[in-house]
Amino acid sequence: MKKKVVVLGGGTGMSNLLSGLKQYPLDITAIVTVCDDGKSTGILREEFNIPAVGDIRRVLVSLSETEPLVMDLFNYRFNTTSDLDGHTVGNLLLTAASEIRGNLSDGIEALSKVLNLKGKVVPLTEDNVTLMADMEDGNTIEGEHNITLDKGKIKKVYYKEDAVATKEALKAIREADLLLFSMGSLFTSIIPNLLISDIVSEIGKSKAKIMYVCNIMTQPGETDNFTVTDHVKKLNEYLGKRKVDIVLANTGKINEQMVKFYETKEQKDPVRYDEENFKKCDIQVIEDNFIYITKNNLLRHDNIKLGFHIFYYLMQR
Repeated sequence: MKKKVVVLGGGTGMSNLLSGLKQYPLDITAIVTVCDDGKSTGILREEFNIPAVGDIRRVLVSLSETEPLVMDLFNYRFNTTSDLDGHTVGNLLLTAASEIRGNLSDGIEALSKVLNLKGKVVPLTEDNVTLMADMEDGNTIEGEHNITLDKGKIKKVYYKEDAVATKEALKAIREADLLLFSMGSLFTSIIPNLLISDIVSEIGKSKAKIMYVCNIMTQPGETDNFTVTDHVKKLNEYLGKRKVDIVLANTGKINEQMVKFYETKEQKDPVRYDEENFKKCDIQVIEDNFIYITKNNLLRHDNIKLGFHIFYYLMQR
């Protein structure tokens, strides 16, 4: 029987992880945050009063086993002078499927059959939630997009509304052999999974180990100067009585030219693996050179190598 891996996250980091993980014989469920409110997603949320669909679209594409043309179609973004400008086909299809089926979960299930997924995708909640952030300077920022744009230091994040987790998300956590937090924006993609009490409670009761894939680069305004230890400690603050058991940490060296590029263009720096401090945390670490440079000269995790380490860990248990 395949091991059940539940991946929690959002954004491009989660999509990248799933693209590698699906290459291995695992039973994958992706629980996706739905608090994005930028661009196409934000417009559709306001008009149709639905949770964010952008990250869900990316995850569906990453787990899809269909022809490349279908994936290109799902990610196609209109560039026009009409109201369609900026919208992606996948976002529109998810919105339509949700309207037809009556909720986002059933809409995702319908499209999953079309895309022939290597896994299951479920939204964190069906509620149209708004992410809030209290900043160290005393300001309160409303909306994920605005939080990302603000360069102040985040004190804590929470939802403006009371939110209820989907039954599918709770069931997946209950049955998991491994709970896996993906790389991605810590405060706006990863921690939002832990802002619903039902989720934290279910994780607290789970016997599954908790694994975290730490970021390679910091996020401006969110994790400036954060080490691997800092990332883990912050995640643990929101995990309740459970804590991270295993961390995948990059030990590969990024070339100076790329470091300079990210520092100048995106205000991002490499996340330092502070081995001495980390050893005091009594957490298992899986070290490797996880650096992968794309054809567009962008820095990413090597998702196949990530998938191998996760699969190998599960096979030893």
